[in-house]
Amino acid sequence: MDADRKITVRDFRKMKQKGEKIVTVTSYDALFAKIADEAGFHLLLVGDSAGNTVLGYKNTIPVTLEESLMLTAAVARGAKHAMVIGDMPFMSYQCNQDEAVRNAGRYLKECGADGVKLEGGSLYADLIRRLVNSGIPVMAHIGLLPQSVLKDGGYRLHGKDEKEAEALLNDARAVQEAGAFCVVLEGVPDELSAIITKELEIPTIGIGAGPFCDGQIQVITDILGLGGSYLPKHAKRYTSLAEQASQALRQYASEVQGGSFPEKRQ
Repeated sequence: MDADRKITVRDFRKMKQKGEKIVTVTSYDALFAKIADEAGFHLLLVGDSAGNTVLGYKNTIPVTLEESLMLTAAVARGAKHAMVIGDMPFMSYQCNQDEAVRNAGRYLKECGADGVKLEGGSLYADLIRRLVNSGIPVMAHIGLLPQSVLKDGGYRLHGKDEKEAEALLNDARAVQEAGAFCVVLEGVPDELSAIITKELEIPTIGIGAGPFCDGQIQVITDILGLGGSYLPKHAKRYTSLAEQASQALRQYASEVQGGSFPEKRQ
């Protein structure tokens, strides 16, 4: 794939057909967007997980549309190659379709994003279809839905019993038929994600859904060791930037207090 060209929805379909794995990660600012983009990531999701990782909320529900738009614009300024997808926050698309289309359009018009993500399967198929028909690429999201955490009573694996598994398979079919260019499978058993991935023509992007998906997404603060001591079961910490940053800041503070920084000019 040409490193100087912007990745598009057509590339995702081709990668699925060729069996090439899709690498994605959440991103919330221009700095890390640029780093991930230069590392060859295919898609950067400006997740509403920013509520937990950046904005200090206890979950994703308080994130506002304006906060999401601001973060998405920053990521879009940092990424030249990867697709940038804005994650539509809670109540920015659930009320009515007209409002949802207007809100989704702002990600493209004002932020320079390449599309949007929204949670929900069959229930939101008509909205996905309308967004796509309006020229807005849509990344669907089924399984564990963080915006529904209060309704579900917490975070859990979805699709463990036959009835729920069949419902998720129907959700996957519905979002594909509606025109989504890919679908996130979150908190789904490995066997079920393998079945969905095999049946769909669009790529599946897993998070806590096992190794059989067409691609994977992780929260950037988890894999870089910036999220504190807690690490989700599905995540892997590849470095500990928080420890390195803390050490550097402590050294800086010590040198300022001790008078060794800045050095005297000659």
